[in-house]
Amino acid sequence: MTERPAVSSAGLRRDLEILDVLAGHGAERDAEGFGVSWIAQRLGREKSQVSRALRALEAEGMVERDPLTRRYRLGWRLFALAARTQQARLAQMAAPCLRRLASTFDEDTHLCVLRGEQVLTLLSAPSSRAYHRVWEGVAVPVLMAGAGRALLADWHQDHVRELLRASLPGGLDSAIADEEQWLADLAHVREFGYVVSAVELDDLPGGITAPVRDHRRLIVAAISMSLTRVPPESRLEEMGKVVAESAQELSAALGYPRP
Repeated sequence: MTERPAVSSAGLRRDLEILDVLAGHGAERDAEGFGVSWIAQRLGREKSQVSRALRALEAEGMVERDPLTRRYRLGWRLFALAARTQQARLAQMAAPCLRRLASTFDEDTHLCVLRGEQVLTLLSAPSSRAYHRVWEGVAVPVLMAGAGRALLADWHQDHVRELLRASLPGGLDSAIADEEQWLADLAHVREFGYVVSAVELDDLPGGITAPVRDHRRLIVAAISMSLTRVPPESRLEEMGKVVAESAQELSAALGYPRP
């Protein structure tokens, strides 16, 4: 008996068509996303059918919907999967550095990249603690991540101010440092190659982060180390220098010339 070829899922194919539309091509590419009606018209499908598919994709993190414009765009999970593939070499090269830092200081360490206004964790190396928050493949707003200071170090201060003012709700008693502290942190990164941040997620007291550059001298990633306890100032400085040296080592491996 001749085996019949596998039949592809019609539902999967329709979902992929939606993702392809959201990815955009040429003049149709739009960072702000697209509305349900436009997507349905573009695909020649019923609006209700497209709306249901988009809600299902949103629930899985494959697309996201802007709460103000109601437009859809590609989601964090899709970017996380793509980043793991596209930046496999970066993650592979970073792994020994992360493991060494985690072993030296017994703290969780992470390799992070910037995706739009989100910080995405590509790779983590755990400490010896029994409990670990899983960050790999997770994206968080850049202003809520300590690694954001390293990833934005080369941004012009006007752009940083604009991002801060657009991202922070007015009147919110936020744990995020004010504009001047942020600018001071970025200046510290540029001068010393690392910064100690008092703002970290997961209820941790702080973190240390340093930028990673490639052969173009551009910041392409950040090495971030979470702190479960805050050591004395002199110890913090020592730890910061070691994190910076690890980031410089990875940068050199990516073709960045050592000073």
